[in-house]
Amino acid sequence: MKQSVRLGRVAGIPIGMHWSMLVILLLLTDILATSALPGLVAGLPVGAYWAAAVPTALLFLASLLAHELAHSVVARRHGLRVRAITLWMLGGVAELQGDRPSPRADLHIAAAGPITSLAAALTFAGAAAATSALGSPALVSVALAWLGVMNAALAVFNLLPGAPLDGGRVLRAILWQRSGDRTRAAETAAQAGQLLGGTLVALGVMEVLSWGRADGLWLALIGWFLIVAAGAEARSSTVHQAVAALSVREVMTPDPARGAAWNHVDEFAARTALRSHQTVFPVVDLDGSPIGVVNLDTLVRVPPHARPNTRLDQIALPVPPIYLTGPDDPVAPLLDRPAIAGELAALVLTDGRIVGLVSANDLARAVRQGRLRETATMLLPR
Repeated sequence: MKQSVRLGRVAGIPIGMHWSMLVILLLLTDILATSALPGLVAGLPVGAYWAAAVPTALLFLASLLAHELAHSVVARRHGLRVRAITLWMLGGVAELQGDRPSPRADLHIAAAGPITSLAAALTFAGAAAATSALGSPALVSVALAWLGVMNAALAVFNLLPGAPLDGGRVLRAILWQRSGDRTRAAETAAQAGQLLGGTLVALGVMEVLSWGRADGLWLALIGWFLIVAAGAEARSSTVHQAVAALSVREVMTPDPARGAAWNHVDEFAARTALRSHQTVFPVVDLDGSPIGVVNLDTLVRVPPHARPNTRLDQIALPVPPIYLTGPDDPVAPLLDRPAIAGELAALVLTDGRIVGLVSANDLARAVRQGRLRETATMLLPR
Protein backbone atom coordinates (compact mmCIF):
# COMPACT_ATOMS: atom_id res chain seq x y z
CA MET A 1 0.00 0.00 0.00
CA LYS A 2 1.38 3.41 -0.96
CA GLN A 3 2.22 5.77 1.88
CA SER A 4 0.78 9.28 1.56
CA VAL A 5 2.56 10.66 4.62
CA ARG A 6 5.94 9.47 5.89
CA LEU A 7 6.23 9.44 9.68
CA GLY A 8 9.83 8.26 10.02
CA ARG A 9 11.47 4.96 10.97
CA VAL A 10 11.20 2.64 13.94
CA ALA A 11 13.86 -0.07 14.29
CA GLY A 12 14.85 0.70 10.69
CA ILE A 13 11.32 0.13 9.37
CA PRO A 14 9.78 2.99 7.32
CA ILE A 15 6.53 4.11 8.95
CA GLY A 16 3.84 6.01 7.08
CA MET A 17 0.14 6.68 6.70
CA HIS A 18 -2.24 6.21 3.80
CA TRP A 19 -4.46 9.24 3.15
CA SER A 20 -7.45 7.28 4.46
CA MET A 21 -5.89 7.18 7.93
CA LEU A 22 -5.58 10.97 7.91
CA VAL A 23 -9.32 11.18 7.27
CA ILE A 24 -10.07 8.65 10.01
CA LEU A 25 -7.79 10.49 12.46
CA LEU A 26 -9.60 13.78 11.85
CA LEU A 27 -13.02 12.12 12.13
CA LEU A 28 -12.00 10.30 15.29
CA THR A 29 -10.76 13.49 16.92
CA ASP A 30 -14.00 15.25 16.01
CA ILE A 31 -16.15 12.39 17.34
CA LEU A 32 -14.20 12.31 20.60
CA ALA A 33 -14.39 16.09 21.11
CA THR A 34 -18.01 16.61 20.11
CA SER A 35 -19.75 13.37 21.04
CA ALA A 36 -17.93 10.57 22.86
CA LEU A 37 -16.17 12.49 25.63
CA PRO A 38 -19.02 15.00 26.27
CA GLY A 39 -21.40 12.05 26.50
CA LEU A 40 -19.25 10.42 29.17
CA VAL A 41 -18.22 13.51 31.13
CA ALA A 42 -20.74 16.32 30.78
CA GLY A 43 -20.58 19.98 31.65
CA LEU A 44 -16.97 20.82 30.75
CA PRO A 45 -15.80 23.66 28.46
CA VAL A 46 -15.57 22.81 24.75
CA GLY A 47 -11.83 23.48 24.80
CA ALA A 48 -11.31 20.81 27.44
CA TYR A 49 -12.88 18.14 25.24
CA TRP A 50 -10.69 19.11 22.29
CA ALA A 51 -7.61 19.23 24.52
CA ALA A 52 -8.34 15.63 25.56
CA ALA A 53 -9.49 14.43 22.13
CA VAL A 54 -6.29 15.25 20.24
CA PRO A 55 -3.83 13.27 22.44
CA THR A 56 -6.39 10.45 22.79
CA ALA A 57 -6.64 10.10 19.01
CA LEU A 58 -2.85 10.20 18.71
CA LEU A 59 -2.48 7.54 21.40
CA PHE A 60 -4.92 5.36 19.50
CA LEU A 61 -2.81 5.86 16.39
CA ALA A 62 0.26 4.84 18.42
CA SER A 63 -1.54 1.69 19.58
CA LEU A 64 -2.29 0.77 15.95
CA LEU A 65 1.40 1.24 15.19
CA ALA A 66 2.34 -0.97 18.17
CA HIS A 67 0.02 -3.67 16.79
CA GLU A 68 1.82 -3.66 13.43
CA LEU A 69 5.28 -3.39 15.01
CA ALA A 70 4.52 -6.55 16.96
CA HIS A 71 3.85 -8.40 13.70
CA SER A 72 7.07 -7.00 12.27
CA VAL A 73 9.31 -7.85 15.23
CA VAL A 74 8.10 -11.46 15.32
CA ALA A 75 8.39 -11.71 11.53
CA ARG A 76 12.02 -10.59 11.71
CA ARG A 77 12.73 -13.24 14.32
CA HIS A 78 11.48 -15.82 11.84
CA GLY A 79 13.77 -14.53 9.08
CA LEU A 80 11.35 -12.33 7.12
CA ARG A 81 12.11 -8.81 5.96
CA VAL A 82 9.82 -5.90 6.78
CA ARG A 83 9.58 -3.46 3.92
CA ALA A 84 7.35 -0.87 5.59
CA ILE A 85 4.41 -0.30 7.91
CA THR A 86 1.49 1.73 6.58
CA LEU A 87 -1.44 2.84 8.71
CA TRP A 88 -4.78 3.07 6.90
CA MET A 89 -8.52 3.15 7.53
CA LEU A 90 -8.77 -0.48 8.70
CA GLY A 91 -5.80 -0.25 11.02
CA GLY A 92 -2.42 -0.96 9.47
CA VAL A 93 -0.42 -3.14 7.14
CA ALA A 94 3.04 -4.53 7.82
CA GLU A 95 4.52 -5.31 4.41
CA LEU A 96 6.48 -8.52 4.96
CA GLN A 97 8.82 -9.99 2.36
CA GLY A 98 9.56 -13.67 2.20
CA ASP A 99 7.65 -16.84 2.96
CA ARG A 100 6.68 -17.95 6.43
CA PRO A 101 8.98 -20.92 7.08
CA SER A 102 6.38 -22.99 8.93
CA PRO A 103 2.79 -23.00 10.19
CA ARG A 104 4.11 -22.26 13.69
CA ALA A 105 5.91 -19.14 12.42
CA ASP A 106 2.77 -18.07 10.55
CA LEU A 107 0.73 -18.47 13.74
CA HIS A 108 3.22 -16.55 15.88
CA ILE A 109 3.40 -13.64 13.42
CA ALA A 110 -0.39 -13.45 13.10
CA ALA A 111 -1.10 -13.67 16.82
CA ALA A 112 1.48 -11.04 17.83
CA GLY A 113 -0.71 -8.10 16.79
CA PRO A 114 -3.92 -9.02 18.68
CA ILE A 115 -1.88 -10.01 21.75
CA THR A 116 -0.25 -6.57 21.70
CA SER A 117 -3.65 -4.87 21.35
CA LEU A 118 -5.00 -6.86 24.30
CA ALA A 119 -1.93 -5.87 26.32
CA ALA A 120 -2.53 -2.23 25.37
CA ALA A 121 -6.19 -2.56 26.39
CA LEU A 122 -5.20 -3.86 29.82
CA THR A 123 -2.55 -1.15 30.18
CA PHE A 124 -4.97 1.67 29.37
CA ALA A 125 -7.67 0.16 31.58
CA GLY A 126 -5.19 -0.06 34.45
CA ALA A 127 -4.08 3.53 33.85
CA ALA A 128 -7.72 4.65 33.86
CA ALA A 129 -8.34 2.93 37.19
CA ALA A 130 -5.13 4.34 38.68
CA THR A 131 -5.80 7.93 37.61
CA SER A 132 -9.35 7.70 38.93
CA ALA A 133 -8.13 6.38 42.28
CA LEU A 134 -5.54 9.18 42.50
CA GLY A 135 -8.19 11.84 41.96
CA SER A 136 -7.16 12.92 38.46
CA PRO A 137 -9.73 14.80 36.33
CA ALA A 138 -12.55 12.53 35.22
CA LEU A 139 -11.89 13.43 31.59
CA VAL A 140 -8.39 11.90 31.79
CA SER A 141 -9.67 8.63 33.28
CA VAL A 142 -12.50 8.40 30.77
CA ALA A 143 -10.15 9.01 27.81
CA LEU A 144 -7.82 6.26 29.05
CA ALA A 145 -10.77 3.91 29.57
CA TRP A 146 -11.95 4.67 26.02
CA LEU A 147 -8.50 3.74 24.71
CA GLY A 148 -8.70 0.46 26.63
CA VAL A 149 -12.09 -0.39 25.15
CA MET A 150 -10.99 0.52 21.61
CA ASN A 151 -7.84 -1.60 21.83
CA ALA A 152 -9.87 -4.54 23.10
CA ALA A 153 -12.31 -4.05 20.20
CA LEU A 154 -9.36 -3.86 17.79
CA ALA A 155 -8.02 -7.17 19.08
CA VAL A 156 -11.42 -8.88 18.84
CA PHE A 157 -12.13 -7.53 15.36
CA ASN A 158 -8.70 -8.60 14.08
CA LEU A 159 -9.26 -12.11 15.41
CA LEU A 160 -12.34 -12.66 13.22
CA PRO A 161 -11.52 -15.74 11.11
CA GLY A 162 -11.04 -14.36 7.63
CA ALA A 163 -8.10 -13.03 5.61
CA PRO A 164 -6.66 -10.44 5.53
CA LEU A 165 -7.47 -10.03 9.24
CA ASP A 166 -5.11 -11.58 11.77
CA GLY A 167 -7.75 -14.17 12.56
CA GLY A 168 -7.61 -15.22 8.93
CA ARG A 169 -3.85 -15.67 9.22
CA VAL A 170 -4.37 -17.75 12.36
CA LEU A 171 -6.93 -19.84 10.47
CA ARG A 172 -4.45 -20.26 7.61
CA ALA A 173 -1.73 -21.42 9.98
CA ILE A 174 -4.02 -23.97 11.64
CA LEU A 175 -5.25 -25.35 8.30
CA TRP A 176 -1.69 -25.41 6.96
CA GLN A 177 -0.54 -27.37 10.02
CA ARG A 178 -3.36 -29.88 9.65
CA SER A 179 -3.26 -30.41 5.88
CA GLY A 180 0.34 -29.62 4.99
CA ASP A 181 -1.00 -27.65 2.00
CA ARG A 182 -0.22 -23.97 2.50
CA THR A 183 -1.84 -22.82 -0.75
CA ARG A 184 -5.16 -24.50 -0.02
CA ALA A 185 -5.06 -23.14 3.53
CA ALA A 186 -4.50 -19.61 2.19
CA GLU A 187 -7.34 -19.99 -0.32
CA THR A 188 -9.72 -21.17 2.42
CA ALA A 189 -8.75 -18.25 4.66
CA ALA A 190 -9.32 -15.82 1.78
CA GLN A 191 -12.73 -17.35 1.05
CA ALA A 192 -13.60 -16.99 4.74
CA GLY A 193 -12.55 -13.32 4.50
CA GLN A 194 -14.84 -12.74 1.54
CA LEU A 195 -17.72 -14.45 3.36
CA LEU A 196 -17.06 -12.33 6.45
CA GLY A 197 -16.94 -9.17 4.33
CA GLY A 198 -20.21 -10.08 2.65
CA THR A 199 -21.82 -10.67 6.03
CA LEU A 200 -20.70 -7.24 7.28
CA VAL A 201 -22.04 -5.59 4.13
CA ALA A 202 -25.41 -7.32 4.56
CA LEU A 203 -25.58 -6.35 8.25
CA GLY A 204 -24.68 -2.76 7.42
CA VAL A 205 -27.34 -2.47 4.71
CA MET A 206 -29.90 -4.08 7.03
CA GLU A 207 -29.02 -1.58 9.77
CA VAL A 208 -29.55 1.34 7.39
CA LEU A 209 -32.80 0.04 5.90
CA SER A 210 -34.38 -1.35 9.07
CA TRP A 211 -33.33 1.19 11.68
CA GLY A 212 -32.25 4.15 9.55
CA ARG A 213 -28.87 4.31 11.30
CA ALA A 214 -25.99 5.78 9.32
CA ASP A 215 -23.56 3.61 11.31
CA GLY A 216 -24.55 0.79 8.98
CA LEU A 217 -22.83 2.56 6.09
CA TRP A 218 -19.53 2.36 7.96
CA LEU A 219 -20.05 -1.35 8.65
CA ALA A 220 -20.87 -1.97 5.00
CA LEU A 221 -17.77 -0.04 3.91
CA ILE A 222 -15.56 -2.17 6.17
CA GLY A 223 -17.16 -5.29 4.73
CA TRP A 224 -16.54 -4.11 1.18
CA PHE A 225 -12.86 -3.46 1.94
CA LEU A 226 -12.58 -6.95 3.40
CA ILE A 227 -14.09 -8.49 0.28
CA VAL A 228 -11.65 -6.62 -1.96
CA ALA A 229 -8.62 -7.36 0.24
CA ALA A 230 -9.51 -11.04 0.61
CA GLY A 231 -9.91 -11.35 -3.16
CA ALA A 232 -6.49 -9.79 -3.68
CA GLU A 233 -4.98 -12.19 -1.15
CA ALA A 234 -6.55 -15.17 -2.92
CA ARG A 235 -5.07 -14.02 -6.23
CA SER A 236 -1.67 -13.47 -4.62
CA SER A 237 -1.72 -16.99 -3.20
CA THR A 238 -2.53 -18.43 -6.63
CA VAL A 239 0.29 -16.45 -8.26
CA HIS A 240 2.84 -17.54 -5.64
CA GLN A 241 1.82 -21.16 -6.02
CA ALA A 242 2.36 -20.98 -9.78
CA VAL A 243 6.09 -20.23 -9.31
CA ALA A 244 6.64 -21.92 -5.95
CA ALA A 245 9.00 -24.59 -7.33
CA LEU A 246 10.98 -22.31 -9.67
CA SER A 247 14.44 -20.84 -9.19
CA VAL A 248 15.52 -17.50 -10.59
CA ARG A 249 17.70 -19.34 -13.12
CA GLU A 250 14.61 -20.90 -14.71
CA VAL A 251 12.90 -17.55 -15.19
CA MET A 252 15.65 -15.02 -15.92
CA THR A 253 16.84 -13.65 -19.23
CA PRO A 254 20.43 -14.93 -19.27
CA ASP A 255 23.39 -12.73 -20.21
CA PRO A 256 21.24 -9.66 -20.91
CA ALA A 257 22.32 -6.82 -23.16
CA ARG A 258 23.77 -4.03 -21.04
CA GLY A 259 25.30 -0.61 -21.30
CA ALA A 260 28.52 0.84 -19.95
CA ALA A 261 28.36 3.82 -17.64
CA TRP A 262 30.34 5.97 -20.08
CA ASN A 263 28.20 5.12 -23.15
CA HIS A 264 26.28 8.06 -24.55
CA VAL A 265 22.56 7.67 -25.10
CA ASP A 266 22.66 8.00 -28.90
CA GLU A 267 25.45 5.43 -29.18
CA PHE A 268 23.73 2.97 -26.82
CA ALA A 269 20.39 3.38 -28.58
CA ALA A 270 21.88 2.71 -32.02
CA ARG A 271 24.08 -0.24 -31.04
CA THR A 272 21.98 -1.95 -28.37
CA ALA A 273 18.53 -0.64 -27.41
CA LEU A 274 17.14 -0.54 -30.95
CA ARG A 275 18.43 -4.05 -31.73
CA SER A 276 17.33 -5.84 -28.57
CA HIS A 277 14.06 -7.42 -27.48
CA GLN A 278 14.73 -6.17 -23.95
CA THR A 279 12.94 -3.14 -22.62
CA VAL A 280 15.23 -2.65 -19.60
CA PHE A 281 19.04 -2.74 -19.54
CA PRO A 282 21.61 -2.95 -16.73
CA VAL A 283 24.28 -0.25 -16.64
CA VAL A 284 27.72 -1.39 -15.43
CA ASP A 285 30.95 0.31 -14.43
CA LEU A 286 34.52 -0.49 -15.49
CA ASP A 287 34.75 -3.75 -13.56
CA GLY A 288 31.33 -4.96 -14.67
CA SER A 289 29.49 -4.20 -11.43
CA PRO A 290 25.93 -2.85 -11.83
CA ILE A 291 25.37 0.83 -11.05
CA GLY A 292 21.74 1.04 -12.20
CA VAL A 293 19.36 0.35 -15.05
CA VAL A 294 17.80 2.23 -17.94
CA ASN A 295 14.66 1.36 -19.84
CA LEU A 296 13.33 2.54 -23.17
CA ASP A 297 11.21 5.24 -21.57
CA THR A 298 14.26 6.61 -19.75
CA LEU A 299 16.12 6.84 -23.04
CA VAL A 300 13.20 8.45 -24.86
CA ARG A 301 12.90 11.16 -22.24
CA VAL A 302 16.37 12.45 -23.10
CA PRO A 303 15.87 15.18 -25.76
CA PRO A 304 17.38 14.18 -29.12
CA HIS A 305 19.77 17.13 -29.16
CA ALA A 306 21.14 16.10 -25.71
CA ARG A 307 21.66 12.40 -26.43
CA PRO A 308 25.19 12.69 -27.91
CA ASN A 309 26.41 14.31 -24.69
CA THR A 310 24.37 12.39 -22.07
CA ARG A 311 26.01 9.33 -20.52
CA LEU A 312 24.04 6.36 -19.24
CA ASP A 313 25.31 6.80 -15.70
CA GLN A 314 23.68 10.24 -15.67
CA ILE A 315 20.18 8.84 -16.27
CA ALA A 316 20.41 5.33 -14.81
CA LEU A 317 17.81 4.41 -12.19
CA PRO A 318 19.37 3.07 -8.96
CA VAL A 319 18.90 -0.58 -8.05
CA PRO A 320 18.48 -1.12 -4.27
CA PRO A 321 20.30 -4.17 -2.85
CA ILE A 322 17.01 -5.98 -2.31
CA TYR A 323 16.66 -6.18 -6.11
CA LEU A 324 19.91 -8.14 -6.43
CA THR A 325 19.53 -11.90 -6.31
CA GLY A 326 21.34 -15.12 -7.17
CA PRO A 327 20.46 -17.61 -9.90
CA ASP A 328 19.60 -20.37 -7.42
CA ASP A 329 17.34 -18.21 -5.24
CA PRO A 330 13.57 -18.85 -5.37
CA VAL A 331 11.44 -16.73 -7.68
CA ALA A 332 8.43 -16.26 -5.38
CA PRO A 333 9.92 -13.41 -3.26
CA LEU A 334 10.33 -11.33 -6.43
CA LEU A 335 6.54 -11.14 -6.68
CA ASP A 336 6.29 -9.28 -3.36
CA ARG A 337 7.83 -5.99 -4.48
CA PRO A 338 7.09 -3.52 -7.26
CA ALA A 339 9.26 -3.66 -10.35
CA ILE A 340 11.65 -0.75 -10.84
CA ALA A 341 10.11 1.59 -13.41
CA GLY A 342 7.44 -1.09 -13.81
CA GLU A 343 9.93 -3.37 -15.61
CA LEU A 344 12.90 -4.65 -13.56
CA ALA A 345 12.12 -7.34 -10.99
CA ALA A 346 15.74 -8.26 -10.22
CA LEU A 347 19.32 -8.29 -11.42
CA VAL A 348 20.89 -11.74 -11.12
CA LEU A 349 24.51 -11.77 -9.93
CA THR A 350 27.23 -14.35 -9.50
CA ASP A 351 30.40 -13.14 -7.77
CA GLY A 352 29.25 -9.56 -8.27
CA ARG A 353 28.81 -9.90 -12.04
CA ILE A 354 25.51 -9.81 -13.92
CA VAL A 355 24.53 -13.21 -15.28
CA GLY A 356 20.85 -12.55 -15.81
CA LEU A 357 17.92 -10.21 -15.52
CA VAL A 358 14.36 -10.83 -14.39
CA SER A 359 11.85 -8.44 -15.90
CA ALA A 360 8.19 -7.99 -15.06
CA ASN A 361 7.43 -9.77 -18.33
CA ASP A 362 9.62 -12.71 -17.29
CA LEU A 363 7.63 -13.03 -14.07
CA ALA A 364 4.29 -12.76 -15.86
CA ARG A 365 5.33 -15.48 -18.31
CA ALA A 366 6.49 -17.73 -15.46
CA VAL A 367 3.18 -17.32 -13.64
CA ARG A 368 1.16 -18.13 -16.76
CA GLN A 369 3.31 -21.16 -17.51
CA GLY A 370 2.96 -22.28 -13.91
CA ARG A 371 -0.82 -22.10 -14.11
CA LEU A 372 -0.75 -24.04 -17.38
CA ARG A 373 1.51 -26.63 -15.79
CA GLU A 374 -0.87 -27.01 -12.84
CA THR A 375 -3.94 -27.45 -15.04
CA ALA A 376 -2.09 -29.91 -17.27
CA THR A 377 -1.17 -31.96 -14.19
CA MET A 378 -4.79 -31.96 -13.07
CA LEU A 379 -5.83 -33.49 -16.38
CA LEU A 380 -3.35 -36.39 -16.16
CA PRO A 381 -4.97 -39.80 -15.44
CA ARG A 382 -4.50 -40.99 -11.90
